[in-house]
Amino acid sequence: MPPEGSVARKGEKQKPVPPDLSSTLQGLFYEDLHVGLSAIYSRTVEAGDISAFAGVSGDTNPLHLSEDYARDTLFGGRIAHGMLSAGYISTVIGTRLPGPGCIYVSQSLRFKGPVRCGDTVNTRVAVTGFIEEKDRAIMWCECFVDDTVILEGEAIIQVPRRIPRED
Repeated sequence: MPPEGSVARKGEKQKPVPPDLSSTLQGLFYEDLHVGLSAIYSRTVEAGDISAFAGVSGDTNPLHLSEDYARDTLFGGRIAHGMLSAGYISTVIGTRLPGPGCIYVSQSLRFKGPVRCGDTVNTRVAVTGFIEEKDRAIMWCECFVDDTVILEGEAIIQVPRRIPRED
C-alpha cells in the first residue's frame, strides 16, 4: 500500500495527492444567507486577459483582438469579450458569496456597455431572495466600469445546507 499522501498503480511511480481541503474550502451555507448580503470583486482588464480569453473560449472575433478592425465599428476600438466580465460574476459566486460548495443553476445577462483594455470592472453580487424548497438563493449581479453599469443579470445558486434536509 502506498504511503498516505500519494497514489500509485501497479508499475507506476507514486504521485503526490493534494491534501483534502474540503473542510477548509467551504463557503457560506444556505442558513448563513440573508437578503442584502453582498460581495464585490474588482479586476483591471489588460490586453493579455482578452487574448487569453480568446484562446480558451475560441472566440477570436477581431472586435476583441484587432484594433485596426475594431476602429471602424460602433465601439470605435477594441473591446473585451462580454463573457469575460460575466466570468467575474462567477468569481464572486464561486469564491466569495456564497463561495466554495455552491452550484450555479442559471444566469440571465444583459450587456449594457463595453469594457476596454485598462478599464477596471467592479463586480457586485447581492442576495435578493430564496427558493426555500430547493435551497437556492436568487442573486442580483452587476458589473460596473466607473459608475456605469456595463452588465447586469440574475443568478440562481444551489447552496449547501449546514444540516441537510430530511425530506
